[in-house]
Amino acid sequence: MVDIARAAQVSTATVDRVLNRRPGVRDATVQRVLKAAGELDYLPGPELYAALTPPPLRLVFLLPAGTNRFIRMLGDMVGYSQEHWAPFNVQCRTVFIESFNPHELANALRKHGQRCDGIAMMALEHPAVREAVAALAARGLPVVTLISDLSNSERAAFVGLDNRAAGRTAGYLIGRFIGARAAKAALIAGSLSYKAHEEREAGFLHVIDEMFPKLEVVGLREGQDDAGKNYRQTRALLEQYPDMGGIYNIGGASDGVARALKEAGREQKVVFIGHGLTPDTRALLIDGSMDAVITQSPHTTLMSCVRIFTNLRDKREALSGVETTRSQVIFRENLP
Repeated sequence: MVDIARAAQVSTATVDRVLNRRPGVRDATVQRVLKAAGELDYLPGPELYAALTPPPLRLVFLLPAGTNRFIRMLGDMVGYSQEHWAPFNVQCRTVFIESFNPHELANALRKHGQRCDGIAMMALEHPAVREAVAALAARGLPVVTLISDLSNSERAAFVGLDNRAAGRTAGYLIGRFIGARAAKAALIAGSLSYKAHEEREAGFLHVIDEMFPKLEVVGLREGQDDAGKNYRQTRALLEQYPDMGGIYNIGGASDGVARALKEAGREQKVVFIGHGLTPDTRALLIDGSMDAVITQSPHTTLMSCVRIFTNLRDKREALSGVETTRSQVIFRENLP
């Protein structure tokens, strides 16, 4: 250590801190000490490389628990795709929290913000969540919103669809499938606490009003991405409106909607559009009870989040090299 200190022109105490990875040493000094250690064969090649590599970025994905299978698939993918994150020197993990509870989300942000380097979350529109994000940003810890954004917040970036355009797409499809006849259409959302669901509703209503005057929208119901609640909401809609022509499920748990349509013998008569290509929605497309699914690539979504965090770590623009999230409309005939 004395030889390394002499070669690097630092004290032995500094060498000790660097080799034992203790804080308090400038990056340039760390590099000089490690270079001297390598030249003196104090550290073999692999150990020198490991010492030069900074500790991995610790990232947490906060996602809502429940029966939304696309969200569950996204969370599971974080765990089993670690080899994809290796080139970025990050460690990712998923934490599932109570759905539709802004205070639980705010508490989770504060809690996990103490022991990670970045958080990606599906945001809920609420002052408590906005305040928690602001507190983390003030400490220099970035938060990225995915799938659903948080308005007027200090989040670092948003990764997700243009949700207003997604709602317009759903409205256009339902209107075109139904045709010129008079009919009714209904919407089922997870929760309007999600900005994404609110924007999808707005886009849907706008395109129906603009292009399909004979199509009457009979209101919005919230199913909280729960298959049982979606089933009951759909049964009630079908009983109340015998001329129901289309249903747009803004959130998840489309299997609940499909079960109600099948039990009523209406699966071939009501146009059904939903979100998120998963094994269950794939099966619904194949059996014809669902007409189209608007989706996005879960792997690309996660990769975009990782790129944003590493860009911020490396002092680049947050969205440098990050692809715009693209929506896909999947029918039975173009299933991937």
